[in-house]
Amino acid sequence: MPTIVYAPVMENDVRAIADRFLPAGFNLVNVSAAQVPDAVNEADFLCGFIGPIDTEVLVAAAHNRLKLVQLMSVGYDRFNIVGARQARIPVAVNGGANAIAVAEHAIMLMLATLKHVHFLDAAVRRGEWRASASLRVYELYDSTVGIVGMGRIGHEVAKRLANWGARIVYYDPIRLSSERERELGVSYLDLDAVLRAADAVTIHVPLNEKTRHLIDAESLSLMKPTAVLVNTARGGLVDEQALADALREKRILGAGLDVLSAEPPPPDHPLFGLDNVVLTPHTAGPTWQSFPRRFANCFANIERVARGEKPQWVIEELADLV
Repeated sequence: MPTIVYAPVMENDVRAIADRFLPAGFNLVNVSAAQVPDAVNEADFLCGFIGPIDTEVLVAAAHNRLKLVQLMSVGYDRFNIVGARQARIPVAVNGGANAIAVAEHAIMLMLATLKHVHFLDAAVRRGEWRASASLRVYELYDSTVGIVGMGRIGHEVAKRLANWGARIVYYDPIRLSSERERELGVSYLDLDAVLRAADAVTIHVPLNEKTRHLIDAESLSLMKPTAVLVNTARGGLVDEQALADALREKRILGAGLDVLSAEPPPPDHPLFGLDNVVLTPHTAGPTWQSFPRRFANCFANIERVARGEKPQWVIEELADLV
């Protein structure tokens, strides 16, 4: 019976979802992150939210039985891609299972920063009712939203903003077809032009050596002083010190961040002392409704490989392995 090793340890209600979607004839073993190096030696498939694994462990597991690493996330920057290549194990992401969740969270952060929700909430709790009445708040209506990265999540952001009365521009290294642009109601610009035009910029690209600090001091200098930056992708995409400087000096209006370079962040993080940034603890993706989609995609991909077919959603760095 093929064995799927899943990490980390699931809560009981999440395990119930996993068991509901587990295909017949497969054994599901749930282990902690610390137990993965040992458990993977008995695995045909490794699934879950998987962190770094030593290269020698991956090579040994591939020599034994391991055929696929199936991530439940869309991000894969923490995984040992070099080791996976050496072991010749394909690594797949979640097929957009969390795209709706992250898109909703990104729009929420846009609104929270444009309308200073966190600042106003704190004022009310201090007893300062209407004390901030002169604070300028902004609408998404008749604004320009810039989407950096038009993959599955970027698509979902565009679809959800379609009737908000906003102009949507985007940048992606691979431009969409003109037909798809018309369907989504989006216009293509290069990255600098998106940053100059947008009232809200939302980032949806993977973190790799090409994209690290994609948004740096120079990028931030192109943005409007009334614009906000939203990042629900990976913290390393943004130069956080440069962002803190821009926010402190009011060179941009605000930022909404679900991710940071260090997670959890140090207590002296430069963004913590600022009142024009909204922070959430990397919670955009794991909504309750996303778990059935995640397990359905995960197990369907595993079944493909078990049947001798090629897996879907393999990361681009290892696409040649399938």
